[in-house]
Amino acid sequence: MNDIVSKEKLEKYFAITGEAIDQIKEKGFDPDRSKEAADVFDMAQRYFSDAGHFRDKGDRVLAFAALNYAHGWLDCGATLGLFKVSDSRLFTVDDNPS
Repeated sequence: MNDIVSKEKLEKYFAITGEAIDQIKEKGFDPDRSKEAADVFDMAQRYFSDAGHFRDKGDRVLAFAALNYAHGWLDCGATLGLFKVSDSRLFTVDDNPS
C-alpha cells in the first residue's frame, strides 16, 4: 500500500509539472484558440501555485492533490491541441514534432 506522500515524491512531481509548464511557455498556444488555451493554462498555473502554498505549510497531501489537478489541466489542454506540445513524457499526447 502506498498511502504516504514523501518529500521526494512530492518534489519529483513538482519538477515534472514545472517542466510541463515551462515547455508550454516555450512552445506556446494554438493561435486560433489562444483565449481558451490561456484560460486552461491559467487554471493549471493557479493549482501549481496552490500546491506550492500547501507544500510550504507542510501539507504534502493537499500539495500533491493540487499538483494532480494542475497537471490534469495541462494534459487536457495538450490533448485538445490548445498547447503546441508533443512530449509524451510530460503530457498525454503522441510524440510528433510541432
